[in-house]
Amino acid sequence: MSNGAELQKSVLITGATDGLGRATAILLAQHGYRVFAAGRSAEKRAQLDALAREKKLPLETLELDVCDGASVERAVAAVQRKAGAIDVLFNNAGVNFSAAVEDLSLEDWRRQFETNFFGVLRVTQAVVPDMRQRKRGRIVMMSSVSGFVTAPTQGAYSSSKFALEALSNALRLELYPFGVEVVLIEPGYIVTGIQQAAMELSKPYLEKMNSGPYAPLYARFLASVTGARAKSHTTPEDCARIVLRAIEAPTPKIRYLVTGLAVLAKWSKRLLSDRMVDRVFRRRFGIVRGS
Repeated sequence: MSNGAELQKSVLITGATDGLGRATAILLAQHGYRVFAAGRSAEKRAQLDALAREKKLPLETLELDVCDGASVERAVAAVQRKAGAIDVLFNNAGVNFSAAVEDLSLEDWRRQFETNFFGVLRVTQAVVPDMRQRKRGRIVMMSSVSGFVTAPTQGAYSSSKFALEALSNALRLELYPFGVEVVLIEPGYIVTGIQQAAMELSKPYLEKMNSGPYAPLYARFLASVTGARAKSHTTPEDCARIVLRAIEAPTPKIRYLVTGLAVLAKWSKRLLSDRMVDRVFRRRFGIVRGS
């Protein structure tokens, strides 16, 4: 067990039964952390529990729906009862609705924010009081390259991640006097289950690919996703190693970029004007002004 694990032994991870959350849960457990991997799917929790037993990892799963206040309270209380305290919270649960701003229903806008923003807020507010009182803890937020640049059809998802970044910025300053660190993870495209889930959530909108004013945009978006999947070489395990670094660093960075795309996007945001960034997106998605 590393020195970091001795100082920060118990970890609660939301959205931990798939993708980046699952990879992080396994890696942290392999490094000696006591991991509580939370998720909604009983089937996926059972699979992860079976793996933990097989590998003899200090990992157990628990049911947690970030959109349900009672579920959050039960899960946090259970972890505190079993571990004594939560040393690290990794807010990883998230969903993605892909559609034009005009097309996406208000109900789906609310669903987007309920998970990606209010869900994070709900869990964080449940965990912070004990960390503050103990003057110790680390909160890791799963943001995205979409937290600082916005592509067409990604208005809802990107808005939720922009909001998450603002929340993290405020929280980082507010918790500074109490020794609680707040860290943002900003990955680019990494192939996980979230892409397929996003396609299912966005299906009613993407079915307009052959009709409607945004048909060409949806077609280019789907082509872009296919291209990004083919070019993606970063794995969930690669991202998990970055999360581990953010947890174990004595003085963590405020933001950790993951993937070359994230680094390129960050530098482009710094060096290019907004109009230049717009031109890049218009060229990529074939967006032209009609006569």
